Amino acid sequence: MLDGRYSLRSHTCGAITKAVVGEQVRLAGWVAKRRDHGGLIFLDLRDRSGIVQCVFDPDESGAAFVTAEQVRPEWVVLLDGAVRKRPAGTENPNMVTGEVEVVITKATVLNRAETPPFEIEAGIDTDELTRLKWRYLDIRRPEVLAALQLRDRVTQRFRRALEHRGFMEVETPILTKSTPEGARDFIVPSRLNPGKFYALPQSPQLFKQLLMVGGIERYYQIARCFRDEDLRADRQPEFTQVDIEMSFVEQDDVLQMMEDVMREVLHEAGVDVPMPLRRLTYSEAMERYGSDRPDTRFGLELADVSDVFAASEFKVFAGALAAGGAIKALNAKGAGDWSRGRIDALNQAAIDAGAKGLAWVAFTGTGEVKSPVVKFFTDDEMAALKTTLAVEPGDLVCMVADARSLANEVLGALRLRLADELELPREGHELLWVVDFPMFKFDDEEKRWAANHHPFTRPFDEHVEMVESDPGAVLSYAYDLVMDGFEIGGGTLRMHDPDLQKRVLRTIGLSDEEASTQFGFLLEALSFGAPPHGGIALGLDRLVMLLSGASSIRDVIAFPKTSSGGDPLTGAPDAVGLRQLRDVHLKVD
Repeated sequence: MLDGRYSLRSHTCGAITKAVVGEQVRLAGWVAKRRDHGGLIFLDLRDRSGIVQCVFDPDESGAAFVTAEQVRPEWVVLLDGAVRKRPAGTENPNMVTGEVEVVITKATVLNRAETPPFEIEAGIDTDELTRLKWRYLDIRRPEVLAALQLRDRVTQRFRRALEHRGFMEVETPILTKSTPEGARDFIVPSRLNPGKFYALPQSPQLFKQLLMVGGIERYYQIARCFRDEDLRADRQPEFTQVDIEMSFVEQDDVLQMMEDVMREVLHEAGVDVPMPLRRLTYSEAMERYGSDRPDTRFGLELADVSDVFAASEFKVFAGALAAGGAIKALNAKGAGDWSRGRIDALNQAAIDAGAKGLAWVAFTGTGEVKSPVVKFFTDDEMAALKTTLAVEPGDLVCMVADARSLANEVLGALRLRLADELELPREGHELLWVVDFPMFKFDDEEKRWAANHHPFTRPFDEHVEMVESDPGAVLSYAYDLVMDGFEIGGGTLRMHDPDLQKRVLRTIGLSDEEASTQFGFLLEALSFGAPPHGGIALGLDRLVMLLSGASSIRDVIAFPKTSSGGDPLTGAPDAVGLRQLRDVHLKVD
């Protein structure tokens, strides 16, 4: 808590309550508002702790009254005065300090301020680029300050909760070796090693495994991470993870520990979630929600209607089933009376998501059935469809027939779009685990298997023998923590057997020589008695975004980048001089 110690002031603005009525105080801060009521001047003084009303009375304030006539918003001032109760009827119940005011007897201007480019108050309608250009002014606004204060409380609670459970905070390198981890590295040229480069870490993954080999046993770090990838609302090129690793554990140990820590962290933010958390397998999440990070606060679950149309004469459905695919559907309750234009937009969205098209049946509120494909359905198929999806008048049934994974993904995307358009309530917060992820995924572009999470994930013990023979069937000890439709954390048990690690690297296309070049230090470490270990990393920015109700992680980062990776405040990234380029042995083409 901010207090008046170690500073020019005796109290902070937020500490001026009826408990200090009658006391002489010295305050320092920014002028939030100035109101001249003729005989009296009122200044709302703001610091990080809050706002307090200060009164300048020509009979009591003396020279300070003259100063108050000159000051303007955002000037920095030092004020002395006495605390008194506000006159009856002038109290402000919406302010912690609303029962009192300070009668100023001395005022010193510490610094003047130019007129700000936007109002320093809550709820302003100013474009984000302008706010980011003057981010230091934006931070003075109450909602930005509140988000940073929440971030601080959450971070400190993580530290206390993990320390209480025997975790040790250890820093890992920022300048490290480039290794394939799923995104592009930011690279840094080395002046002392011409033609060679460091990489900024996408995560501390390899180093935290080395710490387990080193006997740390329980490690954590509030870690800065860097990924050169296309940005969106919940991504930044530099971000913060709560990085955690444990030795001598199985999956349930990691998940139980994380639930206990999250209970404390969420409570700190005023959120209480029932524990233990629900667990969905990856397969179940995809089948029911079309996403491995499902928002389960609303319905619109997917259903498999392949059996309904097993003998269908509709060529699209029959062809998909003959090719080993599936017919998946969802019932958009309340969309049955939508216009053809709105439904066509859904069809285009399905095509954009990779489907060949969307089959739909609208059951209007008057009982009429509209559809371009219903003519291909038998009465029995229609009856079974209505029963399976609990169809009522006013419903819109959407169906995709394709490879099962694609049908799920397309309807998963439509599910979120429909939830927005139907304005389905998504109140509160809901957390769950998604577990049992596939170990590998096939890269159609490179025609090879790739790691689904990262290449250090441990396969199910009973699936180890299929690593080479049937990679697509191998499941892994991988788990994601999902909150409100966002992945806020992900982790795995790691391979501690160097021979198994080498087998997995071969399966994803790395020769022993390539594996040694890229991961030789890890493979060597695993050969010196590595304990069974596993962990998790949580996205601190994303978690605070959800807890604060912000729409972007930029809102909870002190100095964020724009969606194009730029910093309007400093002008980064920017060109550098030829001398600097020569020093690091580079030329710009």
